[in-house]
Amino acid sequence: MKRIFILIVFCTVAGCSETGRNMKVIGHRGAMGHETENTLASVQKALDLGVDMIEIDVFRVKSGEIVVFHDERLERLSNAGGFIEDWNYFELRKVILEGNHRIPMLQDVLKLVDHRVPLNIELKGANTSDRVNFIMEYYIKERGWKPEDFLISSFNWEELRSMRNLNPNVAIAVLTESDPVEAISVAKELGAVAINPNYRNVTAENVEALHEAGFKVYTWTVNEKEDIEAMRKYGVDGVFTNFPERAQ
Repeated sequence: MKRIFILIVFCTVAGCSETGRNMKVIGHRGAMGHETENTLASVQKALDLGVDMIEIDVFRVKSGEIVVFHDERLERLSNAGGFIEDWNYFELRKVILEGNHRIPMLQDVLKLVDHRVPLNIELKGANTSDRVNFIMEYYIKERGWKPEDFLISSFNWEELRSMRNLNPNVAIAVLTESDPVEAISVAKELGAVAINPNYRNVTAENVEALHEAGFKVYTWTVNEKEDIEAMRKYGVDGVFTNFPERAQ
């Protein structure tokens, strides 16, 4: 009886709910605190650090390929400029990113990850859902991936609606900047599995509300140890972080 009492006290102080103990560590754009974001080097670093999931961002370029990149424009990270969607992939291959990296295609990341951990694909650009779904289906049918190895997310809820129309079974997460409770209705409409809020808008109360509504909570982007522990205490299901080692 005494041992049970001590366990209860410890978990109350630390906030270690069942969810908190099993909080997933999700590498944000790979492990961008260590390597240039959304590059193969960053993805490999996340794998090396033992993440539970990796998140990347994708656009569809003018020639039709799905490339892994975060910004609408190239200037911040590369030696080139302009909107990434206006480039064709043959020319984009020549662009040099910080750290002497190249912009990968989605297939490059899939080959590297090789279904060792699930991949969260964030649809950044317009008209990405069709091609992303085609690529996912190929890797599921031909390359040993399973449907549960993919999670599709976006701030563009219309793109998520397009993905759901194409694929009734793929796991979807609704990204939101505001109070995540306000996203419950669209998450239900989409048959989503998760709502992914900015960690600054996360409270113990809205996490409980999201869980009661049947959704997991993966929050972004949590880099400081005290914030990571706060999220663990609130009972979130996972944190996106640039520094996965800080959450383990």
